[in-house]
Amino acid sequence: MNEQGQMQFGIMSVSDITQDPTTGITPSERERIQATVTIAKHAEEVGLDVFAIGEHHNPPFWSSSPTTFLAYVAAQTERLILSTSTTLITTNDPVKIAEDYAMLQHLSGGRMDVMMGRGNTGPVYPWFGQDIRQGLPLAIENYALLRELWDKDVVDWEGKFRTPLQGFTATPRPLDGVAPFVWHGSIRTPEIAEQAAYYGDGFFANNIFWPKEHYQRLIELYRQRYAHYGHGTPEQAIVGIGGQAFMAAKSQDAVTQFRPYFDNAPVYGHGPSMEDFTEMTPLTVGSPQQVIDRYAAMRDTFGDFQRQLFLMDHAGLPLKTVLEQLDILGGEVVPVLRRELAVNRPVGVPDAPTHAARVKAVYGDGPAREARPGVNRGDNLTAGGPYQDTPVATGSAFGSAATRKGA
Repeated sequence: MNEQGQMQFGIMSVSDITQDPTTGITPSERERIQATVTIAKHAEEVGLDVFAIGEHHNPPFWSSSPTTFLAYVAAQTERLILSTSTTLITTNDPVKIAEDYAMLQHLSGGRMDVMMGRGNTGPVYPWFGQDIRQGLPLAIENYALLRELWDKDVVDWEGKFRTPLQGFTATPRPLDGVAPFVWHGSIRTPEIAEQAAYYGDGFFANNIFWPKEHYQRLIELYRQRYAHYGHGTPEQAIVGIGGQAFMAAKSQDAVTQFRPYFDNAPVYGHGPSMEDFTEMTPLTVGSPQQVIDRYAAMRDTFGDFQRQLFLMDHAGLPLKTVLEQLDILGGEVVPVLRRELAVNRPVGVPDAPTHAARVKAVYGDGPAREARPGVNRGDNLTAGGPYQDTPVATGSAFGSAATRKGA
C-alpha cells in the first residue's frame, strides 16, 4: 500500500461474465469468480493500493454479495484496501449494510471502505421491494440511517421507507469506534454529489462513459458544497475518479488486440466506435506512456484528487491477459503517475483516506476504543439502553430526510 497516502491507485471490477469474442469461450460462474480472486491478489502483488468490486443482481454479473467476496480476498492479502464500486444504498436495508461492512472492517483489520450508489439497473428496485420512482429519497434516507447506525451505539429512528427502530444497536460496532470511510459514486446525479458534500464524505466520479466536462461539473459542485457545509476548502474535498486502459508496448498492437473485446463488451459494445469512445472518455488503448500522459493530465481537468481506479477485467478478456495488463499497470504506469501527481501537490490537499489515519484523527496517540456489550448498548429486544444525544444539522434535505428521536 502507498504508505505516504497521498494518492491511491487500484482497479475496480464490474464482475461481468462475458464470452471471449476471439475464442467463443464463456467462463462458468465459478471460473470467473475464482479468476477475480486471482486478479485482486495480483493487484496487491504488483503494488496497487485498492481493489473494488461492484454489486449486481442480474446476469451477466456475478457479484451479488460484495462483502462475502471481499472478506475472502482480505484473508489472502496483507496490504490491499478492499472497497465496493458500488454498494446499493437504495435496495439494501441500512441495518444490514451497517452490520455487513462493520464485520468486513473487523475481518480485514480496517483495510476497507465502501462506495454508495443507486445502481444502474432499474428492475433491481422491485426485486427488493422498492419503487424506482423513490430512488433519490431512498438514497437520502437510507444513508442518513446508516450514519446513525455506525456513529451511535443506540439508535432510535423513524422514517418513511422502513419500520422504526427503538433502542437498536447494530453489531458488530465499527472497528476502533471509527466507521468505514464512505465514497458516494455517481455518473450523472448532482444530488449524490450534494449528499457526499453534506456528510464530508468522498465523491467518486466514475467517469468511464461520458465526456470530461460532465464530470467536471459534478466534481466542482461537490467541492463547492463540501466547503459550504464547513468541512474545509474546495481543494480539501476527497475526490476519486474512474478510468480504463488496455496497453501493449506498441500502441497499434494494443488497438488490434482490444478491438474485438471493445466491440462486443456488454458495457459499451455495439455503440460508438473505439476511436470515438477513447476520444470522448478516459479509455486509453495504446502504449504505457500514452496511459501515463492521459492520466497525469487528469489533475488539470479535475484538480488534485485522492483515488484513481481502472477498469481492467471486463468484456471477456481472459485471465492471462488481465494479469499481464496488471503487470504493466503496476510496473510501468502507476509508479510514474505517483511521482508526477505528487509534483507541486499543495500542502493542504489531504491524503487518501485510510483507517489508520482516521483512527489517529479521532484518538491522537491514545488507545482506540474497543466496543464491548454492556452499559452503552441497547438490547434490541426491549428497546433498553441509554441514549446518546447528538445534535443533527437542520435546514438541508439531508438533515430532515427522517425524524431522529434522541438517538
